[in-house]
Amino acid sequence: MPTRAVAPTESPEQAVREANRHFYQAFAALDLERMDAVWLHEDWVECVHPGWDLLLGWEEVRESWARIFSSTQRMKVEISSVWVRVEGDVAWVACTEHVTSTFERGFDQALVQATNIFVRRPVAENVSSGAEKGRPSAGVRQAASHCWHMVAHHASPLPAAQAPTLQ
Repeated sequence: MPTRAVAPTESPEQAVREANRHFYQAFAALDLERMDAVWLHEDWVECVHPGWDLLLGWEEVRESWARIFSSTQRMKVEISSVWVRVEGDVAWVACTEHVTSTFERGFDQALVQATNIFVRRPVAENVSSGAEKGRPSAGVRQAASHCWHMVAHHASPLPAAQAPTLQ
């Protein structure tokens, strides 16, 4: 996914919402290239999928998405109860994921509470840490000089009785 320049009038919160949207678009599309573009490629990023152990470092995180995408035929992901907080160059999003996955053996539906953490980095830094290594240096740009990249995704299953409905 190419880097998108954000209008100068877009607030940091709007830019983070857009970065979060790009993450869920990549997830639903089962698109590893787009997922590459969303994440910061560092050895300290982390991810916890429902029922999985903690994954540390971009290589482990990327491999987890590759495994999920290769074993899934179709994915539908909708989010609700979205809450965004931006503090300087760090932002976090809490939301509920409504996930329907289709596999060779059938399908699965899950309600998941997720927290996504993003950092804002200068575009030049993103280019050197991503494109130089043959990876896309995308993300969501803000004010044409910074990009928001995911550095953590933590997802925990919700009991059906606690799950909010889609809004």
